[in-house]
Amino acid sequence: MTEKELKGGYVVRGTVKWFDNEKGYGFIEVPNMADIFVHYSVIQCEGYKTLSEGQVVDFTLIHTEKGYQAVEVSAVEPEVVATN
Repeated sequence: MTEKELKGGYVVRGTVKWFDNEKGYGFIEVPNMADIFVHYSVIQCEGYKTLSEGQVVDFTLIHTEKGYQAVEVSAVEPEVVATN
């Protein structure tokens, strides 16, 4: 788990386990942690806010009365490997 303190939470990298577009929420997997709840309203992107199964994301992890939740969620762009 990659983490750095930010605004009372930690920046974490995880993988989208599933996301239901109709309901607007899903869960992110992080090694050695319970699944993390994510709501569409915290996805940082232009246009339609959704996530895809298997997508790698960075997010701020916070603890609420209902458990851990992801906020400030953004997709991690895949690395481009140059071939010569």
